[in-house]
Amino acid sequence: MSTDQTAARDAGAPSASLLESIQPVEGGREMHDPATGERVGRAPEAAVEDLDAAVARAVAAQPGWAAAGDDERRKAMHAAADAIEARAEELADLLSREQGKPLNGPNARFEVGACVAWLRATAEFSVEPEVIVDDGTDHAELHQRPLGVVGAIGPWNWPMMISVWQIAPSLRMGNSVVIKPSGYTPLSVLALVEVLNSALPADVLIAVPGRGDVGDRLSRHPDVAKIMFTGSTETGRSIVKAAGDTLKRLTMELGGNDAGIVLDDADPQAIAEDLFWGAFINTGQTCAAMKRLYVPDSLYDQVCEALVEVAKNAPMGVGREEQNVLGPLQNAVQRDIVARLVDEAKAAGARVLIGGEHDPEVPGYFYPTTLVADVDAENPLVTEEQFGPALPIIRYSDLEEAIEQANALEVGLGSSVWSADVDRARQVAARLEAGTTWINKHGAVDPRMPFGGAKQSGYGLEFGEHGLKEVSQPHLISW
Repeated sequence: MSTDQTAARDAGAPSASLLESIQPVEGGREMHDPATGERVGRAPEAAVEDLDAAVARAVAAQPGWAAAGDDERRKAMHAAADAIEARAEELADLLSREQGKPLNGPNARFEVGACVAWLRATAEFSVEPEVIVDDGTDHAELHQRPLGVVGAIGPWNWPMMISVWQIAPSLRMGNSVVIKPSGYTPLSVLALVEVLNSALPADVLIAVPGRGDVGDRLSRHPDVAKIMFTGSTETGRSIVKAAGDTLKRLTMELGGNDAGIVLDDADPQAIAEDLFWGAFINTGQTCAAMKRLYVPDSLYDQVCEALVEVAKNAPMGVGREEQNVLGPLQNAVQRDIVARLVDEAKAAGARVLIGGEHDPEVPGYFYPTTLVADVDAENPLVTEEQFGPALPIIRYSDLEEAIEQANALEVGLGSSVWSADVDRARQVAARLEAGTTWINKHGAVDPRMPFGGAKQSGYGLEFGEHGLKEVSQPHLISW
């Protein structure tokens, strides 16, 4: 926000729209709706020097925020949630226009609502000292102290919700936060931060939009104690290297290629809707979405047919049109990745059940809802993360083979097992290599339940009391 805009707000001038308040007075980079190509607005672009100044402000603000105490921080977080609720529709509209996701379904309005839910839940988790030893001779307590400044680097697929996943626990534990939004969705995050800051003290939360050099500086900055990152494994590796010189704490939620395994006792009609949304939530642009589905011979055709019927009844289109529940890919690069992987599968003999053909005459970055059957387990559509609306369905004859294939990749964010027998499903779930395994659902994150990856899907936990500990310094006091 410019100095003139800040002065006008402080003087009691009528509040501008969120979009007006976050755009630079002049210059900036134009952002366009991925569904229509229409101009959304102009995003400011900070330089490395601006990042340094933001970190200095966050460093200065952090001690006062920590000293305010846990009760005051909790109250501020609830007030921030109230502020989001008051401007929820405006936030959802901007998110739909910039990211592309529809207003309805598990999309823009859902995402804004999740921001409120995570703030309120995080405000209420316990942060009491833990008694480690109390045997009559020795006593030891483990306290959790603030780290200082947390650097948050977010993605473009759920830009508001994942930002809150990073911001809420960091603030609750007395840290200040400098957040760098994705270059694809900066306006959504800037608007969110504008609303949050209406309920927070100055400079405990600062957004710095910019290019890769800004993110790199944030990762290396000596006054930043921790980096929280959600995004691709490739970018995550770069951040880990950049943060190494200062031995920063890290929470890395990286790419996934989640497997779902249907057992032979499942009811295809009963699970079809949940299977579909496990894969196609946010038009497949979700790290923990189901990216490959293993189905036994005995149910294969039935599951394929049931999924096709669900897909036919899930309208795709411009996000601000109320009937749509699926939208475009957020950017051309991602659309082209999905198209390439589906084309390679078709060339290798896979059978497209629905979709599978990109129409270049359709405006925007749309790719049709696509289900691909009879695809080999080694095909790139299976082994590479497509991150879009295309689901490969792999046939298996032996459950042991399906488990082996599910575990074969170097990533392991989420997984799922689908069965009428929960006990049997639990036995299979225990053998899957993933941070989370859901039974008869997929991707159902909850602010009370720890969430994190296995293997090259990252490390560190988010959510709940475990997430609070990840953004704090443990301090043992013994007497």
